[in-house]
Amino acid sequence: MKFNTKVIHAGVHPDTATGAIMTPIYQTSTYVQEEIGLHKGFEYSRTGNPTRATLENNLAAIEGGKYGACFGSGLAAIDAVIKMLEPGDEVISTNDLYGGSYRIFTTIFEKYGINFHFVNMLDINNIKEKINSKTKLIWVETPTNPMMNIIDVKAVCDIAKSNNILVGVDNTFATPYLQTPLDLGADIVMHSVTKYLGGHSDVVMGALVTNDNKIAEEMYRIQNSSGAVCGPMDSFLVLRGIKTLHLRMQRHCENGEKVALYLENHPKVDTVYWPGLKTHPNHNIAKSQMKGFGGMISFTLVGDQLESAKSVVSKTELFTLAESLGGVESLIGHPSTMTHASIPSEERIKSGVVDSLIRLSVGIEDISDLINDLEIALKV
Repeated sequence: MKFNTKVIHAGVHPDTATGAIMTPIYQTSTYVQEEIGLHKGFEYSRTGNPTRATLENNLAAIEGGKYGACFGSGLAAIDAVIKMLEPGDEVISTNDLYGGSYRIFTTIFEKYGINFHFVNMLDINNIKEKINSKTKLIWVETPTNPMMNIIDVKAVCDIAKSNNILVGVDNTFATPYLQTPLDLGADIVMHSVTKYLGGHSDVVMGALVTNDNKIAEEMYRIQNSSGAVCGPMDSFLVLRGIKTLHLRMQRHCENGEKVALYLENHPKVDTVYWPGLKTHPNHNIAKSQMKGFGGMISFTLVGDQLESAKSVVSKTELFTLAESLGGVESLIGHPSTMTHASIPSEERIKSGVVDSLIRLSVGIEDISDLINDLEIALKV
């Protein structure tokens, strides 16, 4: 089954009770048992819900995995991964990553004795230098948020396998339409389902996918024990969103390319960060591990002035100033004061998140309207 068919059919079956072609919203907390231990596969909706189970099967299929688990948010999914570790274990993470990931690593798990090393993964040797007998996980985000760096997933996995280390990949920006890390050797794929998979800015959810039986057992144990699950209504909405993922991503990629080229030639723009540009430092790796380059773009302004960035993000109309990304509508944000404000300024600037950096989530609107919107804002 090809990807465009999987998003619509994989793991999804007509309702056995009514024949409904769309998975029903099973809005229930518990299930009748004929006798103790005899039921129809579901006992309590924290442990399992038919709507959520269908979504989990669908997500696993489109990521090329066997097992999927959905959580109340992307951070809840990351939380479950780190809970697979023990005090004294060490994690090597990219230094350019979502601020919420950095926050949960440093403010929640470090105090429980898990140590994190944040390195520039564009140079694989930086990973090798941090590996020791306590290293249990390498956490990769690619493309990275917000610098759009591309990390060679296969090269990271090769290093990890030779040292018996797990690899987790945050695949939120690429989606399984553009990139399938499990096929490149990763052990776990994480999504903030809130973004492109849901696609309509109406759900908060996270997900994990794996092919490994032991990882799956831990994943489901933690999901049930910690209870950070998503509800059936949200599961239904994401199932609906995924059915158009391939169509939306095609337009996100098309519009993203045109916006990136426009910005690259604008006199008030200093640097454009988009992996589809030939000037991108890891453009060739992006070409080798991705089907397309997506709709996420970051750029800096000439002069690197905070006030200039604030002026631009406040003047756009179609690019709405807001957190998040990946919806059908275009969004604009200022990472240093919004999504990455939780990262200390010296660490933030070191990874490239300077005061004039602006991040775009390019939607699926008419491209001429989007470019005109940016043109007006950049005249200020």
